[in-house]
Amino acid sequence: MRYAAIDIGSNAVRLLIKDIDDTNAADHQQERIAYYRVPLRLGGEVFERGKLSKAKSKSLVKVMMAFRHLIDVQEVEAFRAVATSALRSAKNRDDIIASVFRKSDIKIECLSGEEEAGLIFQNFNNASRKFNRDLLCIDVGGGSTELSVVRANERIALKSFKLGTVRMLKGTTPEGEWERIKAFMDEYRGDKPWLAIGTGGNINRYHRIARLEKDTNLPVSAIESIMKELSAIPLAERSELFGLKRNRADVIVPAGEIYLRILQLAQTDFIWVPKVGLADGVILSMWRDR
Repeated sequence: MRYAAIDIGSNAVRLLIKDIDDTNAADHQQERIAYYRVPLRLGGEVFERGKLSKAKSKSLVKVMMAFRHLIDVQEVEAFRAVATSALRSAKNRDDIIASVFRKSDIKIECLSGEEEAGLIFQNFNNASRKFNRDLLCIDVGGGSTELSVVRANERIALKSFKLGTVRMLKGTTPEGEWERIKAFMDEYRGDKPWLAIGTGGNINRYHRIARLEKDTNLPVSAIESIMKELSAIPLAERSELFGLKRNRADVIVPAGEIYLRILQLAQTDFIWVPKVGLADGVILSMWRDR
């Protein structure tokens, strides 16, 4: 069956289309059909002014209309559109959601931070895979960071924090957010070290820059080394030297800072990067509900 997920994030809006083979529920096969990413950076306006401008709102409507056509062309059987930190924080979100629905017939759901973390967790909710220690799932976005703790294949805690790459660039991270992250981690710290898992476009890019094989752990030392190189290069040159899109070149350093600090709190020297994210979790959630 063919599914699609639209992820309206603080940095970019994404459309993911996948086929999932339903014939074997215990070992379902997934195939990525298409992936589209539009760097609208909604969080840049919302975190500074509290709402989206008319121009940015019109751009979002146009993107959603285009995504609707792509969904129809790809003969998607079920889809879901979700929005995260930026849109859920916008004072004019209801008007924007209504406008998108009128123009594209796409209903946008604004997720709470906990709902977002729960959908990301869908990627690791696999009873056939056993882990011998607790998992710390880390997803760093433009407007928020989601942490989930998994013990014995059961999620025991999840929390969303107002800490993200766009917020850091705009200087709008609430005071005391790092203390709240530390308190959360201390509360659920087990006897064994965590296995840290990273999701999101930025940690995927660090893994790619490090030129590691798929499913190879990304060492903390590699993140530190890449960050040092990136920071030493003028922003205008990062795209060319590291193969980064312009809207990735400025957020990748603050993303690295967030991951490194969380990994330091977790007392681990590497992170596993399975290269999945919110959109993948949304599709798995639809498939499991079906």
